[in-house]
Amino acid sequence: MKQPKKESSGKSRREFIKNAAIASSIFIVPRHVLGGVGFTAPSDQLNLAAIGAGGKGSSDIMNASVNGRERVIALCDVDFSGSAKRSVENFPKAKLYADYREMLDKEKDIDAVTISTPDHVHGPAASMAMQKGIHVYVQKPMTHNIKEARMLTEMARKQKVVTQMGNQGGSNELLNMVQKWVDSGKLGKISKVQVWTNRPVWPQGFAFPQPEPSKKPNDLNWDLWLGPAPEIPFTPNLHPFNWRGWWNYGTGALGDVGCHLIDIPFRTLGLHYPKSAECSVGTVFTRMWTPDYHPEGCPASSFITLHFAATDKSKSPIEMTWSDGGIRPSHPDIIPADHDIGGKDSANGVLIIGEKGIISTNINDSSPLMPKLYMNDGTTEFGPETEENIEPEYGHQRKWVDACKAGFGSAEHKGLTSSFDYAGPMTETVLMGNLAIRSYMLRRENSKGQMEFYGRKKLLWDGDNMLITNLEEANQFVGREHRKGFEM
Repeated sequence: MKQPKKESSGKSRREFIKNAAIASSIFIVPRHVLGGVGFTAPSDQLNLAAIGAGGKGSSDIMNASVNGRERVIALCDVDFSGSAKRSVENFPKAKLYADYREMLDKEKDIDAVTISTPDHVHGPAASMAMQKGIHVYVQKPMTHNIKEARMLTEMARKQKVVTQMGNQGGSNELLNMVQKWVDSGKLGKISKVQVWTNRPVWPQGFAFPQPEPSKKPNDLNWDLWLGPAPEIPFTPNLHPFNWRGWWNYGTGALGDVGCHLIDIPFRTLGLHYPKSAECSVGTVFTRMWTPDYHPEGCPASSFITLHFAATDKSKSPIEMTWSDGGIRPSHPDIIPADHDIGGKDSANGVLIIGEKGIISTNINDSSPLMPKLYMNDGTTEFGPETEENIEPEYGHQRKWVDACKAGFGSAEHKGLTSSFDYAGPMTETVLMGNLAIRSYMLRRENSKGQMEFYGRKKLLWDGDNMLITNLEEANQFVGREHRKGFEM
């Protein structure tokens, strides 16, 4: 437990940085006095740490450091022999930890932390940091499940910490073009949205791999990698990437890219919790011509339908469909046949469909956002062919750091595109699709001794109370049990 004296010291330092930021807007000091162009006084620097320093974590902490403007004092990773080595090279003075709990307990001067771990660790790590008054940037999806997302959203307000989810496309200024088209009423009544992706691009849809303890890499701390998930022997092909397709660790295609794609209509149409969810999934058949279901993991493909109430921006109920596994919607008649829909090669995308036209757009693949408006009368309006990305990832991490300095409730904080006040409900919506998938897999024996699927129905959702109202068994997927020592 943190000692009272140290706790007070840490909070005092954060207040000093915040007050210094306010003072700097009042008293103008010549740059040469501070140390030259681009110089940041040590007292004005944030002390940053990273939980998950490899893969996406290496770019998250690098971008948050703003080219050395801020100080990185600690790095945490369960295996520094892989891609995390890049972060060690970039920040040679940072202390190294395998256990984020130890790091957060020992490093009393951390002001803000980036969390870029597998999905199942997001909630517990962010929760511990926020309880210590530390600002949090967490990769998408914000959490592994709906209950964790709601907990973190409420905790951020209570602890008055500045938060941001890592769906960097939300900071892309071209989204303003989509927003203007929606707000202008050009599309007329909007009642349908279609979202799709070519994910998964990792193995899933089959039985969970067999443990092979003898193959565990020497430098990997397997127990800490499991974190809040149930304890099992080392299992190959999970670390560092293929965990995404297994429910104990990942959230499938929805968690990977849904927080990018669904963000576009959720944001521009002002959506809130869905009213219902239903799904169907692709089926693999065995030699005996019987369906082969693996409830411990995501299916190879799925189709989700979510229904939303009317909002101030949409004026009418919205039906949103999601498809993954490479299944995409039909090409609309008003979009020329030789035009991609969504992004490059139509692999990922969003269609916002109104009575007078369609917005076609995309984010998070090799092509830029390039929003396109197609009207029924033949007129079109397109975004630029290329994007001027002056900052890495549209400044998504840098804006969070600036907001941390300005403080909770500041203009910089309110200007963030994915603080937990927004990212929480949006993440819950994305994860509703996974709740529907997992309910679809529910089986039990009927009175005739036959196995039957009883969760294949339209699930009615009470968002305020986080409750499926017409299938009690589905509520087991709203949250999860955390392994001892990793509770929230």
